[in-house]
Amino acid sequence: MVAEVLMALRPKPGSLLADGTVGGGGHAAALLKASAPSGRLMGCDRDGQAVEAAKARLSEYQGRFEIRQGNYAEMADWIEAESCDGVLLDLGVSSPQLDWPERGFSFQADGPLDMRMDQGQGLTAARLIAEADADELADIFWRLGGVEQSRQLAREIARRRETQPLERTRQLAELMERIWPRAGRKTHPATKVFQALRMAVNDETGFLERGLEAAVRILKPGGRLAAITFHSVEDRVVKEFGRRLSLDYESAAGVDVPELRRPRPARLRWVWRKALRPGAAELRANPRSRSAQCRVLEKLKAE
Repeated sequence: MVAEVLMALRPKPGSLLADGTVGGGGHAAALLKASAPSGRLMGCDRDGQAVEAAKARLSEYQGRFEIRQGNYAEMADWIEAESCDGVLLDLGVSSPQLDWPERGFSFQADGPLDMRMDQGQGLTAARLIAEADADELADIFWRLGGVEQSRQLAREIARRRETQPLERTRQLAELMERIWPRAGRKTHPATKVFQALRMAVNDETGFLERGLEAAVRILKPGGRLAAITFHSVEDRVVKEFGRRLSLDYESAAGVDVPELRRPRPARLRWVWRKALRPGAAELRANPRSRSAQCRVLEKLKAE
């Protein structure tokens, strides 16, 4: 969604922009090109391989960017407060991660059940499946994937692992097909399960909640935050964050009762409350973008 990101963040010479999920550097390259000759970009990614790929892709802009391995939830630790004109969060998993079987994000080819964005962390999908009890697995499948019959699936996994560890992507996908035969459905029965496991392994909702706050801290008044989501769980987090910070009051004890509201200045305003979606040309060029949604918020000036 390069065109939408450029329209949202309005890069220009002299801009300082932040890309918290730099991936292969596609959006970062477009932002640096649009802000030439003096715009700068600070970027990070949890995936060390993505960081190296981004540095290589951005080599023609040497001296105008800094890319480091790290989580976007920690951007405010190394980017100065109220210094950025725009922040981009392009969430979810990248195409290179999906295309490398050894990373374990996809069941299209066999690989280890890994799913770690940061290869340095200890928890993998295989370890989670081996160690979590059936109730915890059922909660993960339902809460992060919206998997129907999540308890049935969790119990079946618990029974299966007693005799044979689930350590490969095809093992899990084939188990899903046996429990819920595809029967002509367009979506593979393992799709939502893999999403839920990936989100749990990488604590994606927790990092997103903290990352949105970090983005607001590093934005200048008038600066914009663009968030691209790919499924309802993370989109709901972005919408709730925007709703809460665009209100000019806070509610006591978390209950929104008019009599208990306390006035306070709104911190953000919606630029695009209704999400923009990819156009037909992008969908033809990149079918994986079909579920992308871009929402944009602007930081308000303090009163």
